[in-house]
Amino acid sequence: MRTARRRAAAAASRRVVVKFPTPLFTETERAAVETGASRSELIRCAVEQYLEALQRKRLEQELAAGYVANAALDRRIAEEFSAVDHGTFY
Repeated sequence: MRTARRRAAAAASRRVVVKFPTPLFTETERAAVETGASRSELIRCAVEQYLEALQRKRLEQELAAGYVANAALDRRIAEEFSAVDHGTFY
């Protein structure tokens, strides 16, 4: 039973080797102690946050491109409804 659990845990995660410059390693160790997290947990969390930030940036770029692509249509629709808005608010 234990062997099966170990195999499942090993399949769910990967061990990697990462080289850190000494100052970064020292800061990582300090932060791990301060937060009570293991070095692995701290690095995993940092990578997750970095990847989430990249995803947000990609999404923002895609949205901006969509806004630019649809700008002419959006402007035309706004102009068509401007008379309705004008009659309602004045």
